[in-house]
Amino acid sequence: MLRLPVLRLPVLMLLASLGLAACSEVDKTPAAIPVAEMQKHLQTRLLNAQPGDVITIPAGIFPMNRSLSLKVDGVTVRGAGMDQTILSFKDQVSGAEGLLVTADDFTIEDLAIEDAKGDALKINEGKNIVIRRVRTEWTNGPATTNGAYGIYPVQTENTLIDGVVAIGASDAGIYVGQSRNIVVRNSRAEYNVAGIEIENSVDADVYDNVAMNNTGGILVFNMPNLSLEGRRTRIFNNRIEDNNTANFALPGGAVASVPAGSGISINSNDEIEIFGNDLKNNQTAHIVIASVFSTNYKQSAATTTFDPYPEMISIHDNSYAGGGDKPDTEYLPQLKEAVFGADGRFPNVIWDGFVNPALLVDGVLPAERQICIFNEASSAVFNVDAPNGFANPHVAEQQHQCQFAPLPAVVLAAASAAGRDAE
Repeated sequence: MLRLPVLRLPVLMLLASLGLAACSEVDKTPAAIPVAEMQKHLQTRLLNAQPGDVITIPAGIFPMNRSLSLKVDGVTVRGAGMDQTILSFKDQVSGAEGLLVTADDFTIEDLAIEDAKGDALKINEGKNIVIRRVRTEWTNGPATTNGAYGIYPVQTENTLIDGVVAIGASDAGIYVGQSRNIVVRNSRAEYNVAGIEIENSVDADVYDNVAMNNTGGILVFNMPNLSLEGRRTRIFNNRIEDNNTANFALPGGAVASVPAGSGISINSNDEIEIFGNDLKNNQTAHIVIASVFSTNYKQSAATTTFDPYPEMISIHDNSYAGGGDKPDTEYLPQLKEAVFGADGRFPNVIWDGFVNPALLVDGVLPAERQICIFNEASSAVFNVDAPNGFANPHVAEQQHQCQFAPLPAVVLAAASAAGRDAE
């Protein structure tokens, strides 16, 4: 990757003398810390942090061989830029993450976390989280041995992810799970298994992002046996293209069953609105809708009260180009050739066909539970008929010509007591 020049010591000292260094009055750290001392310095600052502290990290490439962690509310960690302040965990020997945060009112911005042994940035059980202009990357490219998650808030509330970059995660580059009130915007995800994933979360807006060269571009999943069942996600104004990278996830996980070539994947989630997106050259299909029965979790779902069926899916005003011509998985290529011919392609939307039999009216889901498509050139949905062993794969249009009211926008809470903006 092309990197911006790293500021050297004389330049940083000059900036400091002019009062221009990125160093707050709260943080008394010198503008330049010797590379060999940065790990010890950060560990000490994070361990001894007080609410309201701003911990600044100057430009440079800083080797880290152990995880960093923070447990204090109201702290900001700030670098000099995602291509200038680089925490490299390439030689990490201890810890499961690059940086683990278990705190509220936390902001991290303007730095990179590279080559973590496990997850790059994990934030667990926090409220009012801001992740801004952070890059997470595994620099060797896509590999099963890479860490699972890049940006990884889980069981959080009121989370803003803005202007981040995530590359090379073996599960999801940008992931939010079991959380409420989420905004993911202005970000880029490339060469991950899942580019951006919202899982078991309530009220999420995912917009103005670029998801390219992943296995699946943007995923909205519900998995069984978790603390929260998700619903109400809006995916809009994103560029989602060329998500055809072979799936390199560890076998057995949820994303291991995502076909390469998936633009947007919805699994077992309700009240999803997909609009205004630009989808190109996703070779399985631009939009894939499925139940948990098409994943590795189908057995555990059958023994819980979990709702496995995707319902109330609204698709409108998107643009499409290419795609659907080279589907992945063991059965989709055969289905494509059987129904559309060797030179044909799937419609923009494909569906595994699982429905809740208790809701059917004359064998069809009522409109208020349907996959609805409007203001698009076609309302065609290819139903692969997975419940019947793919015996009757077919294209349906009329039942999907319906419309839902727009979902409400996600509104993040007001700025925290530490004075940082939530939006």
